[in-house]
Amino acid sequence: MTLIIQILGIAFGLGFLIFIHELGHFTAAKMCKVRVLIFAFGFGMDLFKFVRNGTKYCIKIIPFGGFVEMLGDDPSKAATGAEGEHSALPWYKKAFIAFAGPLANYILAVIIFSFVFNFWGASQTSTMSQIGLVAQNYPAYSAGLLEDDIITNIDGAPVVLWTDISENLKNKSGQSAAFVIQRGSYSFNLSMVVAQNPVTTFGIIGISPKIIKKDVGFFESFQYGAKAVVIQTVMTISYLLDKIISWEKPDISGPIGIMQVMANATQRGAEDYLSLLGIISVALGLFNLFPIPFVDGGMIILYLIEGIIRRRIGAKIIFAYNTIGIIIISGIFIFATYSDLIRLGVGKLFKG
Repeated sequence: MTLIIQILGIAFGLGFLIFIHELGHFTAAKMCKVRVLIFAFGFGMDLFKFVRNGTKYCIKIIPFGGFVEMLGDDPSKAATGAEGEHSALPWYKKAFIAFAGPLANYILAVIIFSFVFNFWGASQTSTMSQIGLVAQNYPAYSAGLLEDDIITNIDGAPVVLWTDISENLKNKSGQSAAFVIQRGSYSFNLSMVVAQNPVTTFGIIGISPKIIKKDVGFFESFQYGAKAVVIQTVMTISYLLDKIISWEKPDISGPIGIMQVMANATQRGAEDYLSLLGIISVALGLFNLFPIPFVDGGMIILYLIEGIIRRRIGAKIIFAYNTIGIIIISGIFIFATYSDLIRLGVGKLFKG
């Protein structure tokens, strides 16, 4: 039963995110009065289909992916000027249609995060000296500290705020420190040797502050949802830029890794699962905005160039451009899949 739930969670989650992405393209095309020939969810053979107002709506046998086929979006064919033809649109309308897919993912992410905050509340880090998590293989864990313990004194200095702990331990790496701990209704003393943070060289004992939940109203939740989307986007871009500048290999997840994380999230409950969908929706929208040939961002670049030179780019150039994009995307896919396999320990099988 657990496996079935995990499979359904993965199929529904990825399928839903891709459907919303394509729905964005579809809606924008309709707004620009483009004739949509096919609106498909998935690839391969049709499982279900119907035709309405000249558009074929279908669900295909392979549930991962989807596409919107518009009249005149084949770059190898010259524009005929027919009503509803995509290629006959001004460059900015074509750019809008391409942008609408990632935009739909961002809007969905805001809605998902807003729902999570409104229903389960927003997580906030407590400023008080109450312990949240105790990391294994650190002094606090070895000394027997537990979640919800409160540190009230370090080496005779009173402790109230979490910053009091960090400031007190900052210059004590490698030294023994005496603590007064409040656990429930009683207090006790203990000592431990302070460890060193390998990055900052500051003293640490392996604890993190308590995470508390704050009730969030309906309208306030949308502020939190939008903020979460912005933070997720900035963090991702900052991480990738840092890796590029330092010439380091980024740690990215491919299809295997994403499905594994989604499978785990289905077991942890609706809050974690929906939050993960929000994160993946942001990632999907952001990736499609990157100026990589063949994806939405790359197509927007082409349309901007069309606007500058004031003429349609030739089919041969577009074909070469998209071929480069496919090669880049295939390389990213292979690298991400390889990273997933290494994380799963598959690489050990090929070692002597």
